Amino acid sequence: MSTQYSLALPEPSKQKLTIGWLWLGLGSLIIAGIFSILLVLSRVPQAQHFIPWLDFFHTSIVIHVDMSVLIWFLSYGCLVWTVITKRLNGTIGWVALGLAAVGTIIIGVSPFLGAGDPLMNNYVPVLRHPLFFTGLILFGVGITLLVITGLKPDNFNTTDNEPVLRIGGYSALLITAVAIISLLWAWLEIPRDTEDHGYFEYLFWGSGHTVQFAYTQLMLVSWLWLYASLGKRIAFSSNIIVTILIIGALPVLLTPVIHGLYGSFSVEYRQHFTTLMRLGGGIAALPIGLLVFIGLMKKDIHLNNDQMPINNALIASILLFGAGGALGFMTHGVNTIIPAHYHGSIVGVTLAFMGLTYYLLPRLGFSAPVSKLARSQPYIYASGQFIHISALAIGGAMGIQRKTAGAAQGLDSFAAKAVMGIMGLGGLIAIIGGIVFLVVTIRCMMSRQGH
Repeated sequence: MSTQYSLALPEPSKQKLTIGWLWLGLGSLIIAGIFSILLVLSRVPQAQHFIPWLDFFHTSIVIHVDMSVLIWFLSYGCLVWTVITKRLNGTIGWVALGLAAVGTIIIGVSPFLGAGDPLMNNYVPVLRHPLFFTGLILFGVGITLLVITGLKPDNFNTTDNEPVLRIGGYSALLITAVAIISLLWAWLEIPRDTEDHGYFEYLFWGSGHTVQFAYTQLMLVSWLWLYASLGKRIAFSSNIIVTILIIGALPVLLTPVIHGLYGSFSVEYRQHFTTLMRLGGGIAALPIGLLVFIGLMKKDIHLNNDQMPINNALIASILLFGAGGALGFMTHGVNTIIPAHYHGSIVGVTLAFMGLTYYLLPRLGFSAPVSKLARSQPYIYASGQFIHISALAIGGAMGIQRKTAGAAQGLDSFAAKAVMGIMGLGGLIAIIGGIVFLVVTIRCMMSRQGH
């Protein structure tokens, strides 16, 4: 049996909140892009002689990571959840969006209003300043409010031909709820007198690992949805695909077990979450990714101009997520193989969301992205990221440390300098690809259908 999977969008009167979450996600990417330019330049050899990068390098990492991963991904999750549920398009949904938006703005402007003292903990790096923490808390409260509202099972919008993607999206909602519980659990357990880096490292460790499973489920929903939009059919029954999606979410059941057995402030706690991610992170992505990719390689359907950006984003997403996953098995120490791994994985998710944005634009009342620029954008972005992560991986094998800039990178050979120079080139190409996505998308949103 072969099957297509797609989701019906809310009726036009209830699409405004979906569009609001899309705008928030795009806004976070704009802010992330600004800071990513500073990030890439700070790693290029000799750049440190022109601008005093080091402190602002770390500040830029904090804002870039929080915007391009935490806020972009969760905003897009909220977009999907407004599609698959019934109750998120009312007052509570708008309050959640408002809180998240205000929090995002505060985080973005905080470095220019005196927030500094960056802390390079994993998952949610922070600036130790009340303004930054205010923004982060407001964003978190907004997301939590929407997740709690969407959890009720009878809140489920479903029809006979749509349950697969709704189950996938709802599993991401449940996983995000588990991540929130993990965060609160850690906050209650970790001693308040723990030194800052250790405190925030342990605070976000469990929830940070857990929420990655939600991002992966959302990516898989996007892959299946986009694949169907190209007129393609999966050569397996709905029951098999649902089973794969459920298996992809099952490792999260170990989150409370790890907390309960080892506590939120122990070496075992960190080790077991790392193992959970390494062994379970791609368990559903591998079979679904292979099914979709093999189907895309079959040129059995003629694609029109508005399908080409979707097709290209889908191919690039699968390849980059796969490359990031492969690099994950090579990580050791604290070198640049680690950012090579997670840049591949998170950009794979981002490309899936970019493709879904291209699909959604005309269905939310905006112009369709049919230009040559839209068709080439996924490949520009992906090629830059492939160069970027390849150079980071090679640099890591040479012993170059992560989260360093300028002379602190220890570039004591021509080869090391060349590798990091190539890394910078790849990063700049990726930035161009990201800017092109924003230009294409915002241009479409500024031009309604029929104009």
